[in-house]
Amino acid sequence: MAKVERVKVAKGLEISRAITGLWQIADMEKDGNTLDPVATSKFMEPYAIAGLNTFDMADHYGSAEIIAGYFQKNSPIARDTHMLTKWVPKPGPVSREQVRAAVQERLSRLQTSKVDLLQYHAWSFSNPYWLDTLIYLQELQEEGLIGALGTTNFDTAHLRIAKSVGVNIVTNQISYSLVDRRGSGAMAEYCDEAGIKILAYGTLCGGFISNKWLGKPEPTSDQLSNWSLMKYKRFIDAAGGWEKFQHVLAEVNAVAEETGRSTSTIASKYQLTRKAVGSVIIGARLGQSAHIEDAASLFTFDLSGSQIMRITKAISTLDPIPGDCGDEYRKPPYLTASGDLSHHLEDFPAVYQVTHKGERSFIDSGTSWETLAGYSRAFRAGDRIFVSGTTATHGSLSVGANDPIAQTHFVIDKIEASIESLGGKLSDVVRSRIYVNDLKYWEPIARVHGERFAEIRPANTMVKANLIGDEYMVEIEVEAIIQ
Repeated sequence: MAKVERVKVAKGLEISRAITGLWQIADMEKDGNTLDPVATSKFMEPYAIAGLNTFDMADHYGSAEIIAGYFQKNSPIARDTHMLTKWVPKPGPVSREQVRAAVQERLSRLQTSKVDLLQYHAWSFSNPYWLDTLIYLQELQEEGLIGALGTTNFDTAHLRIAKSVGVNIVTNQISYSLVDRRGSGAMAEYCDEAGIKILAYGTLCGGFISNKWLGKPEPTSDQLSNWSLMKYKRFIDAAGGWEKFQHVLAEVNAVAEETGRSTSTIASKYQLTRKAVGSVIIGARLGQSAHIEDAASLFTFDLSGSQIMRITKAISTLDPIPGDCGDEYRKPPYLTASGDLSHHLEDFPAVYQVTHKGERSFIDSGTSWETLAGYSRAFRAGDRIFVSGTTATHGSLSVGANDPIAQTHFVIDKIEASIESLGGKLSDVVRSRIYVNDLKYWEPIARVHGERFAEIRPANTMVKANLIGDEYMVEIEVEAIIQ
């Protein structure tokens, strides 16, 4: 058995390039059957013995953290293991105290004084609480409670925004597979540029990428026995359906036969050849199915250039999954097990509090400028919403300094939050006006506008203007009509 490869993601933290994912603990406990942490933790030992020393979990993966904590605390084999976990809070504002309490809970469940890698998930980017949360987490990292800071299901734009204000994100865990190619392109390019390692999950599509499914008829909904199968069948449907998926599976299986490896091993190995991918995450049902030999065999061979090209050609026949990474949790189509967010969260709270005066409504963001100059952040009259000139400021923080792309994305996030608070949607925008401080930045600013308004196509004007504040590269105002 070859030595399992490692990748350095942060100072003092080298993790396995094949990470063992414990998300199926939640599925194993979904009927109220809580697993015994002492007995279940023993099933982690063979992974560590094989050199697969990195385990991934989350606050909502049932007892996964408790089981991993017991293993790390009590097994001599766990000495060199790394426990990666996630925090997935409900949407809404957070305080430093809430963030500290969440991290302390991770430490308690994992029976440790420092989380090796804490990965944060945000449900919405229009509310800038997500940026506050990352800043608070970084404060706890500096305090020594967190070893390294990562994200999960972040899109490219918001990774960029976080990095622009100095948050030291070192990993982004995303769905990335032969079926879901959103991790390539802009995500891979930015992560490679910024030194962020992609941790790819879903590489086996919940078990669909296996010769077990090769040549088989399309499964019906009652044949999907667990959450993973229900979720990734939606991805297959979004990528063009069962027939296209079978074409890809056949090509991957042919490469598997050439190399004497399993189909699933080839799929994971392919992902490890992709730009910026640090590790693949392979799920385990502790005590039921291990696949340890398959995971370890990833490091006993290499794919040839021609084999990589054949797989790349086969997956190019699939339809692209829409949007950027993580969009399946933020906008339709919701590619989750249930097809919506019903088992994840409740309604999203509005960002701004609305003041009503007769048939008119307005919101303020609380800055002194609004009172001084006598204006509202946004104003609604009837079915029309008017959003004031918006810059990339958040409290005392200037977002996107020296990065027009990050700055423009954050401005549009603030605009979206304003419109949503008044009962509209970004898609209701009918006119936008862009003011740029320096024409050398006009094109990246315009490209972000083009990305965010691609399907909306409002009337638009761009003007060169001397903006108030040297740190501002762009200011945008919009008008919307609620449909």
